[in-house]
Amino acid sequence: MTSPPLLKVNVEVPAWPAVDRARWRLAALQDFTGRVATVAGAGLAGAGLLADQAVTAPGLAATAAATLTGLVTLRAWRPVGHQRATASVLYLMPGTGLIALLIAERIVPGPHWGEALALAAWTAATWVLRPARLARRLLCPPPPPPPAPSIDVDPVEEVVGHPAAQWWAAHVAVEGGAAAATVLEDIERTGETSMRAVIRSVVPGAPVPDISVKRLSALMDVPEDQIVVGPVPGRGAAVRRLTIGRADEQADPATIWAQRIAPVAMPGTVLTGVRVGRVGAAPAGTKEVTL
Repeated sequence: MTSPPLLKVNVEVPAWPAVDRARWRLAALQDFTGRVATVAGAGLAGAGLLADQAVTAPGLAATAAATLTGLVTLRAWRPVGHQRATASVLYLMPGTGLIALLIAERIVPGPHWGEALALAAWTAATWVLRPARLARRLLCPPPPPPPAPSIDVDPVEEVVGHPAAQWWAAHVAVEGGAAAATVLEDIERTGETSMRAVIRSVVPGAPVPDISVKRLSALMDVPEDQIVVGPVPGRGAAVRRLTIGRADEQADPATIWAQRIAPVAMPGTVLTGVRVGRVGAAPAGTKEVTL
């Protein structure tokens, strides 16, 4: 007669934050208790080096009681198997080591360098390796760490239809990018190959991260000396001014005259004013030009 096949069912246990917090507090208390017990055991064995007759017997009793009590609580409600046996051996190691040290102090009269060396080795091994903690975590792993608080940030809240803002969001503001968690806004074209805009952090209260001009230059294929990232006058560190390229000269008639017309057509002349409307008599010493 063959036995029926076993049916394996996976049951997802819901997360209980209150229970997880209680387990973390209990684990922290157990770690603290283990540290205190290590210090107390080292002090007890150190005192036994000097006054073995007065300290050894009470120390043996206290160590045995504490170790057995902890072992009972460790093994309670745990399934029988190799895992529980391994955890029990780990948990007994500090206590049995201390008991053996106290017995050696009682047998060997007076302080001995071998006892002091054994005490130092026991203290260092117990403090660093923490066998009792390893045993508890072997049978009852700690709960998962609490999730980091999330910040409701919409990285595309300002990514409107402007191509530059969309490109920035897709290539620069991504996680690990040159300016993560930022948006590009107030975009203004200042010339055929130049623009300026405002970089703003989308995390409330967080500054714009330090932006590598070299990375921006590589992404945009623009020379580094034509990319400037600086503060915005009157604003905090949550915004930065981005300038790319060289802005064209403003269409100022006097500037255009001095740079383009005067050197070629009328050397030595200066444009002193521009009048829009009907042509009239020009002031003395000046010449009126109609364009």
